[in-house]
Amino acid sequence: MNLRIETERETDGRWLADVPDLPGTTCYGANQAEAIAKVKTLALRVIADRLEHGEEIPAAAEMFSLAA
Repeated sequence: MNLRIETERETDGRWLADVPDLPGTTCYGANQAEAIAKVKTLALRVIADRLEHGEEIPAAAEMFSLAA
């Protein structure tokens, strides 16, 4: 699983980070590194919440394997 992060600097100087493959994961930061750290944290929370509620996450299927 490789989640791409997109960043953009706003006109007011804040940085915006987003994971396009996970709707709802958009974060602002005072600098690019802060925005990236926040969006990574949010992305992991979104993935955990979806797994907990039985929602399919296609890319997550590659993260786990069942031991025999």
